[in-house]
Amino acid sequence: MPHVNIYICAHIMEENFWFALGLTLFAGLSTGIGSFIGLFTKATNHKGLSFAMGFSAGVMIYISFTELFFQGQESLINELGEKGGSWAAAISFFVGISLIAGIDKFIPSYENPHEYSDTTALEVDENKIKTLPKAKLMRTGMFTAIALGIHNFPEGMATFAGALKDVSLGIPIAVAIAIHNIPEGLAVSVPIYYATGNRKKAFFYSFLSGLAEPVGGLLGYLILRPFFNDLLFGYIFTGIAGIMVFIALDQLLPAAEEYGEHHHGIYGLVTGMAVMAVSLLLFL
Repeated sequence: MPHVNIYICAHIMEENFWFALGLTLFAGLSTGIGSFIGLFTKATNHKGLSFAMGFSAGVMIYISFTELFFQGQESLINELGEKGGSWAAAISFFVGISLIAGIDKFIPSYENPHEYSDTTALEVDENKIKTLPKAKLMRTGMFTAIALGIHNFPEGMATFAGALKDVSLGIPIAVAIAIHNIPEGLAVSVPIYYATGNRKKAFFYSFLSGLAEPVGGLLGYLILRPFFNDLLFGYIFTGIAGIMVFIALDQLLPAAEEYGEHHHGIYGLVTGMAVMAVSLLLFL
């Protein structure tokens, strides 16, 4: 029977491979949207961005707790039994949280695009930023790009793995991650632009940092492909659920709070959950 499961998993993966890669590429390169906002617009709609961050958090939280975790737990229970599978699912969930929390821990907050300490990066005071040393601005932009790339590796694996197993899960994961990548692209491009005066170079580095997403997904696929079965997918899905819940609670909701009024983020959160619920019901 395990051989049948492995065959089914392999068949599904082959069918969904290019779609999964395309979704992961879309999610990662949405940093270019943030770069465009920072380089070609004078002001940012903070209320709209706050709502969008809340929306993305709502999608991630809802899909993690209603789909990813329980699908992963079901696979693990089928393979390891009720008690063993339940324990494995819970442990894998918190391993996912520990992984993304550890990445955040080892990246300095001032160079971490997920640390939204203020909103000045979204609406730049040109006179003020031009007084900063160009070398310091360039360093900030480049280290932000590197930090973003590191973060995007596990996010890319989450999007890719979700789409490989189930297209209906991959699409909302990709959309949620794409939304939360927008301000990160902005955080990379703005300091590089003011350091070099070159919009093309700033846009390029922002775009390049987003490529870590599909690279992470593809590397994860190539490394784990020989071992894909229901047991491994159970671990992957519960781990992804932990990663996405942490991103939503630690990064997206605080960002929504910073960018606008409290209620804009909450309205976005509830709307994201509602849209996700309806989307999943339509796939039944």
